[in-house]
Amino acid sequence: MPDQRGWKLKIGVVVPSTNTIVQPDFDDLRPKGVTNHVARIGIPNMEITSDDDFDKMVRLSEADLVAAVDRVMTSAPGLLIIGMSSLIVWDGYAASLARRQMLEERTGVPVTGGSFAVAAALEKLGAEKIAILSPYMPIADRHIGQFFADLDYEVVNFIGLKCPTPVAIADVTAAELSTALDKIDAPDVDAIVQFGTNLHFMRQAEAEEQKRGKPVIAINSVSYWHGLRTLGIEDCFEGYGRILREF
Repeated sequence: MPDQRGWKLKIGVVVPSTNTIVQPDFDDLRPKGVTNHVARIGIPNMEITSDDDFDKMVRLSEADLVAAVDRVMTSAPGLLIIGMSSLIVWDGYAASLARRQMLEERTGVPVTGGSFAVAAALEKLGAEKIAILSPYMPIADRHIGQFFADLDYEVVNFIGLKCPTPVAIADVTAAELSTALDKIDAPDVDAIVQFGTNLHFMRQAEAEEQKRGKPVIAINSVSYWHGLRTLGIEDCFEGYGRILREF
């Protein structure tokens, strides 16, 4: 018999223990018959003042990733979304693909995450030149840039906000995000991408699209969109930007 609430799909979600945005964002997008089930990667709310600090945080996250995945898989989901955009993109496309394949072999279900979802969205949009916003330190921005360069996207502009702790990412305001986008938007940019799953940006993406006249991709909404599409669920969503509305 199907699950009484998740009769269409149960989604397993893995996020850092410091992340306060992914879970409510994903629940805002949940179609009827789809349920979300979250496991948390244990990391401290550590100070991030350097590239070394950020790399340490990512390595701590990776060390607990499989255990968190195993925990959420006990709920028997049909799909797994990794809700930590820096971890899923670390070390470029080949390493990210190997990490995803390892998780798919371990779980027996499709796996996606922010970088793969963004790449799928950019392909749908026909974008080639992109600008990226992240809340991270320069080391993370280099890894993100490498992932998209490996896929032959040209990263025209990049801004990292250097948030001082993982939890502090969720404190960044809509005004601060819009100001940062002003700095990276340019006439030769086909699409703007927001990384950092602990930034609350899903609804703002639509307003920024209207302001700028080009696609603006929010990492959380596009990750959920890609997960649904991977399983053939075609629900569209108003108010979150072009990719969720049209594709």
